[in-house]
Amino acid sequence: MIEKALLFIIILRVFSGSIDITAAMFMYKFNDLEKAFYINTLLALVGPCILIITTAIALFGLAEKISLTRMICLFSGILLILFSLKSK
Repeated sequence: MIEKALLFIIILRVFSGSIDITAAMFMYKFNDLEKAFYINTLLALVGPCILIITTAIALFGLAEKISLTRMICLFSGILLILFSLKSK
């Protein structure tokens, strides 16, 4: 039997991959660099959201096995990654 948390993570990753493939097809269909850039920018919003959600699901699923300090460190690391991507 598969754990619910793992199943949700798998479903989110398949959904995320489907969004990426669909975006690539739109880029091909429009055949316009400006539109492709716009679509790619929208994808840049989806990726971090999926990362945060899947990490949160995994941590809640592992809550009994991981200490609170490790959870805080993991989320802090993710936030630092996202912050570094936004900073100039």
